[in-house]
Amino acid sequence: MTIHPVTRCRAAVALCVAIAGCGPSLVGGDAGSTSDTDTSAGTSATATATADDGPGTSPTTSPSTTANPTVATSMSDTATTDPTTDGDDDTIDTEGCAFLGCGFDGGTVNIECDVWVQDCPVGEKCLPWANDGGPRWNATRCSPLDPTPNLVGESCNVEGSGVSGIDDCELGAMCWNVDPATNQGTCVAQCSGSEANPLCEDPATACMIAYDGVVQVCLPACDPLAQDCGDPGLSCVPVDDIFVCVPDHSGKSGQTGTGCTAFDGCDPGLYCAAPELVPNCVDVGCCTEFCDLGADDPDSQCTAAAEGVQCLPFYDDNPPPSLQFIGVCVLPS
Repeated sequence: MTIHPVTRCRAAVALCVAIAGCGPSLVGGDAGSTSDTDTSAGTSATATATADDGPGTSPTTSPSTTANPTVATSMSDTATTDPTTDGDDDTIDTEGCAFLGCGFDGGTVNIECDVWVQDCPVGEKCLPWANDGGPRWNATRCSPLDPTPNLVGESCNVEGSGVSGIDDCELGAMCWNVDPATNQGTCVAQCSGSEANPLCEDPATACMIAYDGVVQVCLPACDPLAQDCGDPGLSCVPVDDIFVCVPDHSGKSGQTGTGCTAFDGCDPGLYCAAPELVPNCVDVGCCTEFCDLGADDPDSQCTAAAEGVQCLPFYDDNPPPSLQFIGVCVLPS
C-alpha cells in the first residue's frame, strides 16, 4: 500500500528530513485485528527505504491506499555517542534530522554490533540500548547471553533499566515492555533477515524498525481507537500504514494540545502531529486525538473543534477494512 510521505519517511538510521515526514518503519503481517496485510511465516512484507527514498509501495498491500497527509510521525530521541567506547566503533551521522527526536543539532548513532547479523562473540548477543542515559534506545551493544535464557513469550528481566541492553532473553529476542518498578517484561522476537528484507516467523506479528533503526522487533497490531495494548505503559501508535504497541514515553506531558518530541511522546489515544495542524501549537509537534470517523458526529470527539479542528481520515483513500474509521483531530490542510 502506498503511503503518503507525511507518514512514511523511513531511514536506516533515522535520517528524517521534515517535520511532517518522519516515521519508524514497520513491515510484516497481522493477526487480523487491525490490518488486512497478510504475511506468512518467514516471509518479508516490504522493503525498507533509505533516507533519500520517497514513499514506496508494499508488495503485500494495495497501492491505492494512502495515509492522510495531515498527520505526522517521528522516530527517536537525540542519538549520542557512548562516552565509554574507545572510538573504534562504527558511527553513523544522523544528518538532516529535524522532527521529533532526530535531534535538532545532528549527532551520531553508536553501532557496536549489528542487530540483524548478530555479529557479537560467542556467548553474547547484539541488543539496542540507550547510551546517553535517556529513556529511548539509540545505540547497539554486545551483551552477555544468559546461560539459561527465557524464550519468546516468556517473562524476562533486565539489568538496570528497560533500555540498558542487558536482559535474560534468548538470542534473537529482547525484553520488551519493561516495568520500571520491577525491571520485568516479556521476551519478543527480534526481526530476522535484513533491514531491506525483514522477516517475522510469527505471522501474527509485524517487524517494527524504529529508534534510529537500532530496534527491530516483531509486534502484534493494535487498534488506536480501542487502545487495546493491554498495558497502561503501552500506546498504540501508527507506524507506516498499521498500528503497533510501543512504550509510552510521554511522562508527565502528552496530553491533548501539549508539545511532543517523539512519536511515542503522547498519552495513549493521542497522536503527535505537526505544529501547523494543532491550534496554538508552539512546539516541534503537539498531541491530538485519534477519532472515530463512524461516529454520528466525528468532529465532536475533537477537543479543539471550536477552533476549526476536524476529525479527518488517517488514510486518504481505500483504507484497510479494519482501519477505515480511523481518524485524527487536526486542522484541515
